[in-house]
Amino acid sequence: MDISFDLLMNAIVAGLLLGGFYAAVTAGVSISFGMLDIVNIAHPAFIILGSYIAYIVNISLGIDPIVVSIVMLPAFYLLGTFIYQIYYLSFEKRGQESLRGLAFFFGLLFVTEVVLILVFGVDYRYVEASYIGPSLHLGNVDFPLRMLVPCITALVLFGLLHLLVTRTFTGRAIMAVSQDQLALQLMAADPIRIKRIAFGISIATASIAGALLIIIQPVEPSVGREYIGRVFAICVLGGLGSLPGTLVAAMLLGVMESITSTFYGPSWAPAVSFGFLLLTLAFRPAGLFGR
Repeated sequence: MDISFDLLMNAIVAGLLLGGFYAAVTAGVSISFGMLDIVNIAHPAFIILGSYIAYIVNISLGIDPIVVSIVMLPAFYLLGTFIYQIYYLSFEKRGQESLRGLAFFFGLLFVTEVVLILVFGVDYRYVEASYIGPSLHLGNVDFPLRMLVPCITALVLFGLLHLLVTRTFTGRAIMAVSQDQLALQLMAADPIRIKRIAFGISIATASIAGALLIIIQPVEPSVGREYIGRVFAICVLGGLGSLPGTLVAAMLLGVMESITSTFYGPSWAPAVSFGFLLLTLAFRPAGLFGR
């Protein structure tokens, strides 16, 4: 009985830590898909790009991956604004943002993967840091630092994003841009400029998520595909455009996957988590925090 209780507690802790990482991975999609209604299917590819940049700098200069990701935030933000400008001029301005816009992001996904494969090959890459390996112990419960540090980083990221959205004019404009662009224009705000800023922020989060990913596990160019379904599921489950909802949904799915993997095997984890998503949407179509 004690062994089962210890296993359960460790599974819950591991799930919460994993959920923090899932939240960081989903943050950008929550902005682009939830707030801007842009289905950026290529977001995981930008996360992998962030992983490889963290890898290059870490191996070359020995700088911590999270520090690298923070330094690279402005570059990823500018990349996001550039991509949105292309998307706007090519699709949104012409009213063709549905299927053609989706094809555009699919193209970005595959082009990014191919470039990374040509440059780095398909071998798994990893980084080195003092917290990769050790664990904290609280009684019989383990807190692996390689999971704890990314989880804390993700919580800080979500705290900053929440402050941006709720306490600044730009943040409120981002929340409003998908709801009523005319009202936003009456407030002397340019909807296209606001969308460009928001999409830049969404891509900037991929820099941090990429560093957290390569801390948790080795990466290769196509590993981001594993997260495409999961990040959109978390975004929908939490309620489109709700950052608190995204965080709670990520934690729930992390705990469910961890408990399922511990007691029933890892092959059941995706089925249980997506089954929970379907049940939730059946009784609450707007998601946990949707309006």
